[in-house]
Amino acid sequence: MAVGLGLSIGTVNTVSALAEEGSDGAYPPRWLRQLPSPSAPPGRRWAQRSQSITRRTTLTFDSTGLARVGMIPRHGRAIIEFADLTQRSIMSARVGHRALSPADLVAVVAESLITETLLDHPHYDGHSSGVGIVLTYPARYTETHVGDLRASLDAIGLDQVELVAEPIAAATWLEADRGPLMPGLALVYDLGGASLDVTLVRVGAGCPTNPIVGEPMRSAKYGGRAFGALVASRAGHGLPSASISGSVTGTTADELRTKHVRASLELVYRCLRMADVTMADVDCVLVVGGAARPVEVAQVLAGELARPVITAPDPERTIADGAALIGRSTAIAAEESAGKHHGKRRPGAHRRAATRAMVLSQRTKQRLTRVALAAGLSVAGVGMALALPADGVVVGLAQLGLY
Repeated sequence: MAVGLGLSIGTVNTVSALAEEGSDGAYPPRWLRQLPSPSAPPGRRWAQRSQSITRRTTLTFDSTGLARVGMIPRHGRAIIEFADLTQRSIMSARVGHRALSPADLVAVVAESLITETLLDHPHYDGHSSGVGIVLTYPARYTETHVGDLRASLDAIGLDQVELVAEPIAAATWLEADRGPLMPGLALVYDLGGASLDVTLVRVGAGCPTNPIVGEPMRSAKYGGRAFGALVASRAGHGLPSASISGSVTGTTADELRTKHVRASLELVYRCLRMADVTMADVDCVLVVGGAARPVEVAQVLAGELARPVITAPDPERTIADGAALIGRSTAIAAEESAGKHHGKRRPGAHRRAATRAMVLSQRTKQRLTRVALAAGLSVAGVGMALALPADGVVVGLAQLGLY
């Protein structure tokens, strides 16, 4: 059974999603809808199974030499704000005798999530069917940024992980949820915690290898943090944080959000100008991102842009879900190719070694912990993190090849 694992590592939150074909029911279904098979004819849909995990994008190394994602010790320091490789002010972390770049830190997070998913998934024992893994990145990344991320993944043995631009993953979800689509343009409006990203993507049959049209636009003036600053400004300077939420609520908050989203349209129109198109050329607007949950976001966009607006029940998951679908398609293609080569279908045979390498036994984990503890640890944190849930992802440093 082919399975896809999608990873979306954002500045604020990290989301992982697992997509698989309908099974015998041993693994509880978690998606709220039916998504079509990549190879199914129009109108034919089958049940999907999905596990989605969302955590804060924080990374810390405890005294035993273990990397933790989404949690820190009560009095520890966490590395934060490292996921955006375009930010030159990001500091590196030093682990043992090696300095980790921001790209290395993203790779550590990816490795942690991959290991956790494969260890916990009931259908995987290192000898099961193939898995396709996709990690998304912002469309505005240059070839240098993507190359750095690729090198960091390869350095810790994640050469099988596919890199896909975030709006392309989002468009894949759109095709699966609403497809098959007619050839056209979709405007991906990604309102995240730290910024707004706007990208034009070709959808439907006959899409080129790189379906992004024009130049992706990004602005930190819009997003969850920017809206929070707007709320704080409206509430008044010097007001205790506990009083801000009570002073700007209800209708006032809705009006502020409407104003915030309407102001962001300047970025949308700039994206259209760079692509030399107008809204009349756009078939739909796909709204994604954690800050896009409030209904006012889609309502303002629909009213101002006069185009169909599509959003998932949880828009923060859209990119990771799309990446998981791409990964599953990759795994299906690999299985079919292996089956033709050997005269019969042999699910995931060529991926078993890589899967076994990632899935560690508890005994191996204990040995790695002792090695890391003996080697010592030094981390240059870049800031304090908020208190986080105690269910963080753990991965040994020795497993990451840092010693």
